[in-house]
Amino acid sequence: MDAQPVGGLSEGLDARQLGERAVEAVIWGMPAVNYRMMLEAAVRDAKAEFNQLVYWSGLLDWKNQTLTPNPDVIYLMPFINTKDVGPVVLEIPPADEGAINGSVMNYWQAAIEDVGPAGVDKGEGGKYLILPPGHPDQAPDGYIAMPSDTYQGFALLRSVLQGGSDADVAQAVAYAKRIRLYPLSQAASPPPTAFVDASQVLFDAAIPYDLRFFRALDQMVQSEPWLERDRVMIDQLRTVGITRGQPFTPDPRTQELLEAAISEARAWLDAGYAAVFRPYYEGGHWALPADPELIESVGRSFQVPDTYPVDARGVTYSFAFFSAKHLGSGQFYLMTITDQDGNPLDGATAYRLRVPADAPVTQYWSATAYDRRTHTFIRNAPRLGRSSQSPGLLANADGSVDLLFGPAPPQGKEANWVPTRPDGQFEVLFRFYGPQKPLFDKTWQLPDITMQT
Repeated sequence: MDAQPVGGLSEGLDARQLGERAVEAVIWGMPAVNYRMMLEAAVRDAKAEFNQLVYWSGLLDWKNQTLTPNPDVIYLMPFINTKDVGPVVLEIPPADEGAINGSVMNYWQAAIEDVGPAGVDKGEGGKYLILPPGHPDQAPDGYIAMPSDTYQGFALLRSVLQGGSDADVAQAVAYAKRIRLYPLSQAASPPPTAFVDASQVLFDAAIPYDLRFFRALDQMVQSEPWLERDRVMIDQLRTVGITRGQPFTPDPRTQELLEAAISEARAWLDAGYAAVFRPYYEGGHWALPADPELIESVGRSFQVPDTYPVDARGVTYSFAFFSAKHLGSGQFYLMTITDQDGNPLDGATAYRLRVPADAPVTQYWSATAYDRRTHTFIRNAPRLGRSSQSPGLLANADGSVDLLFGPAPPQGKEANWVPTRPDGQFEVLFRFYGPQKPLFDKTWQLPDITMQT
């Protein structure tokens, strides 16, 4: 359906309204489009289907073009659809020969609950039952009810390595393959779970800042029920040509206006992204890359009175995917886009990050570099980051570790090198798996990245 002018408006006013509403639609719809891009990559690139388990049979390389993913765990992503098959069972194994860290999310990437040792099953394993919209919340005995307000959704599951060797990777993969996924209707005799390996394909799920964004948004509107909190967007989307039950076929003039709007939206999101970096340590440049209001809203399923942080949500899902129900239980994040002087991290420059000894983690820490423009792994990078489990990592006499970022490997310290691309800026995400109290009371502090002289 072509976008229709609102009665009585001049052509100029109508165009301005369409543009303004399109910008708002981009911000509002970002987490849904983010999910849709990953689903499309799973289908297009990995040849997967709904209710199969997409996984990577080794540590991620740059071909995984999702937003700020973790290259130091084994990734599994079941894409779930309950519309035709009804409730779906996700079985998480007990934390014996390994551990799963992750969450189950709806189409909007709002966490329904966390799983594994930091989740509902507390490491004992469990049968999580994802329920479709409108289904009674009760689950049969032996199942953990996970009521979803959308038919589609996914889980981000990470099989955590016990070390950095090839044997540790193989063990994490073998443990991950104990996960099961099947419809509840087949629980009496579950079929084998279909594992689809995406490790050898270009899994391109970056956000498309063009007409593809609106086409992905239209796919969500056509396939999912309206959430009560979002019904105000029905008219907003109709203005840009997205209406339930009708095809999205913008005419050339509307396409031109939408392209301009999404360019404006991207500029707004980029500015909002820079504003996210409120210092975690006084006077420093590391930040928890999420708005406190958004963290609370996700943890309470967007049921916090008098708040609906659409702007913060749009910014966050423009550079990341996944949400934990209880951030800080299983993992914690700090991120920076600048050096100690507040200057953007330049891929042509050499930098050092000194990680102090006795990092407050029970599992591991890691630092990963991403392309600042796309928030994905740096394309064609031979290495994506370093972790406390990286083989051959060199430590200083006091137990601290120097990580070295730059376009060329430092002589004699190649094991500690994180490559950057000289023709662009980059950002660094520092992960704490199994975070401990000294991180939160700040008795242990991560210093800023410094330029090497």
